[in-house]
Amino acid sequence: MAEANGNKGQRRREAVLQLLKQQGRVTIPEMVERFGCSEATARRDLEQMEAEYPVIRTIGGAMYDGMNSVRDMPFAEKEGLSILEKEHIAELAASLIMEGDVIGLSGGTTNFLIAKTLKSRKGITVVTNAVNIAMELAGSDIQVVVTGGIMRHNSFELCGPLGEGMVAHLHIGKMFIGVDGISAAGGITTYSEQEAQIAKALIKRSQAAYAVFDHTKTDRTSLFSIAALAELRGVITDLPLTEELAEVMKQQGISVHVTG
Repeated sequence: MAEANGNKGQRRREAVLQLLKQQGRVTIPEMVERFGCSEATARRDLEQMEAEYPVIRTIGGAMYDGMNSVRDMPFAEKEGLSILEKEHIAELAASLIMEGDVIGLSGGTTNFLIAKTLKSRKGITVVTNAVNIAMELAGSDIQVVVTGGIMRHNSFELCGPLGEGMVAHLHIGKMFIGVDGISAAGGITTYSEQEAQIAKALIKRSQAAYAVFDHTKTDRTSLFSIAALAELRGVITDLPLTEELAEVMKQQGISVHVTG
């Protein structure tokens, strides 16, 4: 009986994997409805699949990670991915910010956590194109400058010519850019053309640009280019870089900050 149950579970997980490959993600309620299993069984299946297949657990389900690219996910779904690692990255990034700095924060969950870390600080100006970051800093002693543009609902980022035009008049010291991929050949990349364009504008108006990302973004190339690695002053991440990427950083004189 145990062997039969095991075979049934394996067949179910294989079917879930095929579903993930077809549609990119799956929710626990969807698994319960499709495969007639309990929520607890669905969660156990996803935990086991994460260890065996290119599957990443998310809040309430999972996403397929076998395409070597990052999908355009809602902010709330991204927020649950690698949360502890992102918090440590945010703390390390905040340690580079001094009183009197004018900093830039693009959208993304890690930059949102940087904003949360800065809330108790004074004497800092934050330029951001992310509505949720601006709202997070509301009521603090941080001066906030919000760019214009049309909001993308998945990321809360303001994009488009209106925002890019405003950014052209600003002077930013340290710019922290959230990315969906970073690689030696592709530089820093994102899944959204609009977000790539506003990020380029922000980098152009900054004295020093830092890419912030967790290890799941390393050696990945998403669809739209933000900048070549040579345009960065540094990167902030949670695990040592791969040998190829680390060598390029060294050659380009790019500082690498890794959390403890």
